[in-house]
Amino acid sequence: MQSEIGTAVAPATEAKKLEYLDLKAQYATIREEVNSALARVMESQHFILGAEVEAFEKEVGAYIGARFGISCASGSDALILALLAAGIGPGDEVITSPFTFIATGGSIARTGATPVFVDIDAQTFNIDVNAVRAAVTSRTRAIMPVHLFGLAADLNPIVALAREKSLLVVEDAAQAIGSQYEGRNVGTVGDFGCFSFFPSKNLGGAGDGGLVTTEDEALAGRLRMLRVHGSKKKYHHDILGMNSRLDALQAAILRVKLRHLEGWTQQREARAERYREMFHRAGITGKVHLPAAPPAGSRHVYNQFTIRCSERDALREHLRQRGIPTEIYYPLPLHLQPAFSYLGYKPGQLPVAEAASQEALSLPAYPELQESDQERIVGEIAGFYR
Repeated sequence: MQSEIGTAVAPATEAKKLEYLDLKAQYATIREEVNSALARVMESQHFILGAEVEAFEKEVGAYIGARFGISCASGSDALILALLAAGIGPGDEVITSPFTFIATGGSIARTGATPVFVDIDAQTFNIDVNAVRAAVTSRTRAIMPVHLFGLAADLNPIVALAREKSLLVVEDAAQAIGSQYEGRNVGTVGDFGCFSFFPSKNLGGAGDGGLVTTEDEALAGRLRMLRVHGSKKKYHHDILGMNSRLDALQAAILRVKLRHLEGWTQQREARAERYREMFHRAGITGKVHLPAAPPAGSRHVYNQFTIRCSERDALREHLRQRGIPTEIYYPLPLHLQPAFSYLGYKPGQLPVAEAASQEALSLPAYPELQESDQERIVGEIAGFYR
């Protein structure tokens, strides 16, 4: 295969099938470290909370720059725990984005509160701050911005609005560990930061896991109680909580991966920049709109490299036939999901999010992705449009 962008590649029957995310390649580089950490936990026979989890909370909190980091069983639970710690429940409203994973809106509904979906910015895929302001009512208790695909939402005006209206800010940073907004790490700007350690995340475990960050000591104490059935002392329950604890085995794996996270993030950034150069050389940026670059002083960590393109579904099938996997995040925005039909949203009500759901396509961008593979991907996309 020639490396010139836009040059046709070998037929699909001859082309190597790429991976969308190659976790086996990642594991190969840290196998001995991970296996040693797992053996340490197995020898200790301490599997629930304990020293391994406490060490991880301290280390990941330091990486994020948060005063307190409270781990839990999943990123979805992190959102629910944050809302519960804030006392949000029936009769309350929480404003959020419809262009995100179901857990964002689902966490609000799980508390008994009402998710209020507002439209997004077409360039960043993140929540439209002006739309947030227009949606505030007397029942609004919080704003939940999503740092989608690893790019921070525009937090300053959101936080300013929240302070003006006495609202809480719960950052959904599930895809954005290490992302920065004007020099500050996401998860430290609002009242809570909520992170996921699902295997596909930049810092992913061997299963589910999550974290809530806060700068408030009282809220941190409440979160620790809520994750263990509302208990400070065994079999004594001051409040109603839930069972949402990070396993020690997961903590041990995450401690190993955390040591490599910064290097992996830099490699994701490098691959994103390489994509930008390749797409510009291919001369198809009129057909393919690249992800918004982070503003000065901010950082995009590229959990996904998501383009917007015409004929998205046909392009995806074209790539699939040539051994190039892609993902669609997200094919149906939350306000049109059957699970939220009770809220009464109609097609056309949030047009920017609805258009994004028809045009967004995420390309492989993991740290081990080779330059030749990126050339092949961009070449096939260029060939499709030419």
